[in-house]
Amino acid sequence: MSILERNFWKRERRPRREAESTALASPLEEPERLFEDFFNNFWLAPFSPFEMTWGEFTPQVDVIEKEKEILVKAELPGMSEKDVQVSLAQDALTISGEKKTEEEHRSGNVYRMERSYGAFSRTIPLPVDVDIENADATFKNGVLTITLPKVAAARESRKIKIKAQ
Repeated sequence: MSILERNFWKRERRPRREAESTALASPLEEPERLFEDFFNNFWLAPFSPFEMTWGEFTPQVDVIEKEKEILVKAELPGMSEKDVQVSLAQDALTISGEKKTEEEHRSGNVYRMERSYGAFSRTIPLPVDVDIENADATFKNGVLTITLPKVAAARESRKIKIKAQ
């Protein structure tokens, strides 16, 4: 592959050929592999954390198990309760939402239009069975708080006596 054919910004992983892992590989294959690894891994490494986060949003979530309930708090800055959906199915809670904003700025000869869009979906496995009918959700100051009462069987705990033999 010539330098003119190489797309340095496209990150692709190709499977290693069998000959590359043996001692009998062509002497020219090793420099080519080193060249490809340099541009695939080393050169773009400072930018790789951003590659996965640009355009994505994952809310910070706390799951707190109390004696009678499970409390879930999700930080959703800049969103309102209309932007968020909560669903509960079997042993998992799903929080999803999307935010669309459009801002227009005009000042003299300056005109600027900015748009942004973001969507997320987060599924949280629940440690115990919960009472779906009595679940409650509130939204205040960008924080979604979901209260999931435990079913009676999940609240009960008992000690098991250990017998010596």
